Amino acid sequence: MSDDSAADEADAETENDAESSGLQDGDFVTVAYTARTVEGGDLVDTTSQDVADEEGVGEDQEFEPRTIVLGEGHIFPDVEDDITGKEVGDEGTVVVPAGDAFGEYDDEEVRTISANKIDEDDRYPGAAVTIDGEQGYIETIIGGRARVDFNHPLAGEDIEYDYEILGTVDDREEKAASLLDTMLGMDLDVWFQTDVEEEEEIVEDADDLEEAAEEADDEDGPVTETVEVEKDTLYIEATPQLPMNQQWMFQKQQIAQQFVELLGVDRIIVQETLGEGAGMMGGMGGMMPGMGGGGDVEDALEDLDVDVDADELSEELDVEE
Repeated sequence: MSDDSAADEADAETENDAESSGLQDGDFVTVAYTARTVEGGDLVDTTSQDVADEEGVGEDQEFEPRTIVLGEGHIFPDVEDDITGKEVGDEGTVVVPAGDAFGEYDDEEVRTISANKIDEDDRYPGAAVTIDGEQGYIETIIGGRARVDFNHPLAGEDIEYDYEILGTVDDREEKAASLLDTMLGMDLDVWFQTDVEEEEEIVEDADDLEEAAEEADDEDGPVTETVEVEKDTLYIEATPQLPMNQQWMFQKQQIAQQFVELLGVDRIIVQETLGEGAGMMGGMGGMMPGMGGGGDVEDALEDLDVDVDADELSEELDVEE
């Protein structure tokens, strides 16, 4: 190998090492950021309580740093790309073009519709309305006709993100809790547990097959045997607000699948603890592995004198890898 070739190969290796160092896809990263429109400096989003207070927004909200998973689309790709390869403590500023943010402004999305399609209480300029499943804002309303802008309110705006990387999350339970907070905006109790359950498994080994077939006395169809399997389970303690969360209502299966992929669990079980003894039980999942059979749940309910069927107590998302 010539000296020039060796030097080129060394440079390439150094460049590859540089690209793979620092934060990478799949890392749970805690960031603080503030996003504003480039043109007017209007606040779009922030994790800072001080900024929110200064702008007079989110009076009933708590603003705090957010944990994202790189590569999962929890923040605009341009910001993700800028964070990738950086280290904890680094800061950065990224301008996200309108087309990659909330879309370019489309004049054709401003349409005239019948005012009869709008609730009487919302028939005024500036009102947010939903027409045939589309969200928009009334520009003008005259007589029986309304001019409605169906563009996103930030369409056509370039967005500037100022961010700081505060840390990474390595603990499994912290990852699960932070992911729920990011996806749902809810602080929920979570824990992991290995449950042992019985499952029917098709017998493939020749010796076992013959023995199982004799015991089953059935030559038709596949021969199965009962085996014990371990299930790596993530338990989520539900709150009364969880079933009403819109993200959860419409995307819980997708959310569950993302948890399976990112945290390596076999399944997710969402449960609700009821009754005066709920605080002392520390989560029913720890006492009743699996929560799938229902019998133990009914016994526990009977002890608590709670008149609720077991199926109403827990909801199991049986998501397999």
